[in-house]
Amino acid sequence: MQPYNLVSLFGLGGLIGLAWIFSNNKKAVNWRLVSVGVAMQMAIGLVVFILPQGREAFWQLNQFIVKVLEVSTQGTEFVFGPLALPPGEKGSLGFILAFQTLPAIIFFSALMSILYFIRVMPWMIRQFALAFSKSMGISGAESVSAASNIFVGIESALTILPHLPKMTKSELTTVLTAGMATVASNVLVFYVFSLKDSFPAIAGHLVSASLLSAPAAIVMSKILYPETGTPETLGQAIHPHYEKENNLFEAIINGSKAGLSLIAGILALLIAVLGLVALVDLGLTEVGSWFGAESFSLSLIFGYLFYPLTLLIGVPYADAALISEIIGKRMVLTEFVSYLELGKAMRQGQIHDPRSLVIASYALCGFAHFASLSIFIGGIATLVPSQTKNLSQIGFRALVAATLACLMTGAIAGIFYSEGSILFG
Repeated sequence: MQPYNLVSLFGLGGLIGLAWIFSNNKKAVNWRLVSVGVAMQMAIGLVVFILPQGREAFWQLNQFIVKVLEVSTQGTEFVFGPLALPPGEKGSLGFILAFQTLPAIIFFSALMSILYFIRVMPWMIRQFALAFSKSMGISGAESVSAASNIFVGIESALTILPHLPKMTKSELTTVLTAGMATVASNVLVFYVFSLKDSFPAIAGHLVSASLLSAPAAIVMSKILYPETGTPETLGQAIHPHYEKENNLFEAIINGSKAGLSLIAGILALLIAVLGLVALVDLGLTEVGSWFGAESFSLSLIFGYLFYPLTLLIGVPYADAALISEIIGKRMVLTEFVSYLELGKAMRQGQIHDPRSLVIASYALCGFAHFASLSIFIGGIATLVPSQTKNLSQIGFRALVAATLACLMTGAIAGIFYSEGSILFG
């Protein structure tokens, strides 16, 4: 094992220790659950990075996803013409986020809706949920929530809608953490588009990051807010709750509409958040000038905060400052901006070690930011108003747990990283 791999290994333990320090009930932490969750992540990391059969399988999966992405652009190019052509192609007008990357979300939302209609997705969610509940001893509702978050976003709360009113605070913490520590499959396409030119195997790695993030979310949520009650669905096998469309065409229509709504939400969020952050940075720059600081911004502040954690998960010293700033930006600018920044840094040769790119790709793979916190709390509170008070009380703790879970996923990538991993094909 290389020195930096050992750093990531010790960093994994450091993140667990940090979570324990901020636990609301240190004596109630279920260390068997933590051990099983870490073992699950180690097993996934071993398959993806070390085993030749696993590396080959994920490379083939990566190639399949890339081909599906190529197909998804056909409709976009027909509708938007030259606006949809990526840089480098004849007739391209340059990179335009709204016309070249985000429209693919509509295609993937429709595809996910079809997979729900033909019962593929509910079956997959149920298999992951059974694995989580039986191995880690968590409630059936928590298991379904964590499993569904591997594939979908805020709508994952609908899969456990009948159980939300009676869930304990610890269960709700797990639901929020899993939601913010993972990403939806239809949004994953955005990250692939952002990095595929610099990191051809990014699709396969992001799929493995999604798998790693679910057990990481359970581990961190149960350390920060251990279960002290008796969940209603403890020991029960829960089926995902969902409303099935009447026919395939209705599923495609509803999925497309959901994708369009998601794009509108992303665009609105980016426009508002980037503008507001620029306004705050303007004020911080003015304050910094009073003390002789030429540059002072939110990104710089969060970059300093995440710097020791970035070193902890095994990012080489030469890249630590840049990667910590990119990871820190996610807290205020969302992971969309961070992935764009990561791709830009790679294209401009600012990242010295491929290891840094891999770890950052894994660590960024989650909705762990302030905007997502408000979306998840607001969305679930709308579904179950009776839980609004509990959700508001545990919200920030869940965000901390989700952030640590994402870093934990990055540390796993750092532990198993090697030159022979599926990196550049």
